[in-house]
Amino acid sequence: MNLKDTNTITSDSRFSNRALLILEDGEVYVGRAFGAVGTTIGEIVFSTGMTGYQETLTDPSYARQIVVQTFPHIGNTGVNDQDGESDRFWVAGYVVREPSPNVSNWRARGSLHDQLVDQGIVGISHIDTRRLVRHLRSAGVMRAGIFSGPDPMLNDGGRPRTMQELLNQVRSAPKMTGSHLTGEVSTDRSYIVEPVGDRQTKEPVCTVAAVDLGIKSMTPHRLAERRCRVHVLPVDTTIEQIKALRPDGVFFSNGPGDPSTADEEVSLLRQVLDAGLPFFGICLGNQLLGRALGFETYKLKFGHRGINQPVMDLSTGKVEITAHNHGFAVKAPKGDPVPSPYGEGRYGRVRVSHVDLNDGVVEGLECLDIPAFSVQYHPEAAAGPHDASYLFDRFVTLMQDAREGKAHA
Repeated sequence: MNLKDTNTITSDSRFSNRALLILEDGEVYVGRAFGAVGTTIGEIVFSTGMTGYQETLTDPSYARQIVVQTFPHIGNTGVNDQDGESDRFWVAGYVVREPSPNVSNWRARGSLHDQLVDQGIVGISHIDTRRLVRHLRSAGVMRAGIFSGPDPMLNDGGRPRTMQELLNQVRSAPKMTGSHLTGEVSTDRSYIVEPVGDRQTKEPVCTVAAVDLGIKSMTPHRLAERRCRVHVLPVDTTIEQIKALRPDGVFFSNGPGDPSTADEEVSLLRQVLDAGLPFFGICLGNQLLGRALGFETYKLKFGHRGINQPVMDLSTGKVEITAHNHGFAVKAPKGDPVPSPYGEGRYGRVRVSHVDLNDGVVEGLECLDIPAFSVQYHPEAAAGPHDASYLFDRFVTLMQDAREGKAHA
């Protein structure tokens, strides 16, 4: 439905559970309220995962985004205390086709609807999500608003609003391009994740300084599984504070926002590389490594989000099915290694290590003359396949080799 076709929508008590989804290009979808009742505005994106909705909702990289689930039936396993990637829901809003009225899972402690209400997440259900996603795939992601309540056409003071007023409210919201959001999602104090399992009594194999740009909880856990002690640090951490930990390596996490705005984070990363510390980055960490090396980043038309994205490792030809959540990417040449554009090749040769097989987007970078690499996707696999878990082993090996003085090859 387009804006011009909605002039006949008026206040009507029969639609007490009605909700409106309005895109900035004028597209309108009428459905039912799901979760909290109210108004929310953000960039609308879609995730193609069939499972893992709790991990999606708790991923800080979705800050200020309204998430559409392409899988039609959501909520059947409820919510639990184990699968969250942080301690709260980060999405700005939630769009589903058919929320499950029943919860059936032995770990569940409540329903998805109730948790959305408790955390104030405004959602909409019973719309044609297939049509919506096809539209976003063609037009590109954009700003959108969800308006719900006893009458979504009324403002908080009870005044009737026109559809044009709602559309203007959507269009007045900030765009994701140009948004710097890491400070909104990063931890405000450092904490330590110790080696897990029966290895707790042993000394850690490596010590990692992990800069939290919106880190998912499974990421330091994956390192801890490999007997690493992980110091998770706020985004405003300095190089002096990192060095004081005497880490074997530095990790930059995933996170929300436009990487072109993250100048302070790029400056810190260059100091890490200048110090010779082994580096591994995921998602936003990959984009920031690209910028630190001198490459540009750009916004994708509709991004990659889901747990079924095929990626090729260019060094082996192996194809991995991987988890993604990114709307920006690095612009770097594929093929033979090139000198890093920054500082006339200051960091030596760089090559694109991985590419997405759907659209050819750069999915990984590897430095050949310094100990640094990164990937755009999510090897921590929460939720998602475990094809890329070897990357954590590669990082541990990189740190051990550097500590033992082995030349980087």
